[in-house]
Amino acid sequence: MSDTLSSTASSPTGRALGYRAVVFDLDGVLVDSFEVMREAFTIAYAEVVGPGEPPFREYNRHLGRYFPDIMRIMGLPLEMEEPFVRESYRLAHRVQLFPGVAPLLTELRERGLKLSVATGKSGPRARSLLEQLGVLPLFDHVIGSDEVARPKPAPDIVRRALDLMDSGPEEAMMVGDALTDLASARSAGVTAVAALWGETAEDEMLAAEPDVVLRSPAALLGLCPPVPAR
Repeated sequence: MSDTLSSTASSPTGRALGYRAVVFDLDGVLVDSFEVMREAFTIAYAEVVGPGEPPFREYNRHLGRYFPDIMRIMGLPLEMEEPFVRESYRLAHRVQLFPGVAPLLTELRERGLKLSVATGKSGPRARSLLEQLGVLPLFDHVIGSDEVARPKPAPDIVRRALDLMDSGPEEAMMVGDALTDLASARSAGVTAVAALWGETAEDEMLAAEPDVVLRSPAALLGLCPPVPAR
């Protein structure tokens, strides 16, 4: 399969390729944080719940959602959030950008696109991580799930990004690696792009029939020609 399922001058939703804005999920799309999340979750589970095998596999199925929402869905104590966040900050130096992400972001900015992040993380934690990785200045806005009324899979966080970028849904896309990202994108009326270069459940993502499937960050450039002046 090619890097992208879009093979014509139009996206699979039928809209012309006139994208001016890209909204990215963070974990699993821009950054490889899987092992850090696993370690932070394991420590938090041991501190709050006690001995036993932490259900990280189930937790991983809900990535993209706000951490307290995942705890509610899984029936785990909300008190796990404090040690999870503490350990995530402590281990943040081990998180890396996926190969190709930094040049992708730089090229998109040079082409005139507006860029935002809409993440299941809190806003302060997401901005701290992106600043540490040296790419925070490449984004117009970074929005966390604690900064909207309803986090993903609701459309609020994507709509907030569009409002801040002064972009309409017809000229924007959401790039994510989880079903919650696709649901949020569709509810917001933007092109739903599945990013499959991380540790995502590929079969589930494909079964959800995203508008576009990408297998490398660089493939996104094929959907984003230079933005013409208005």
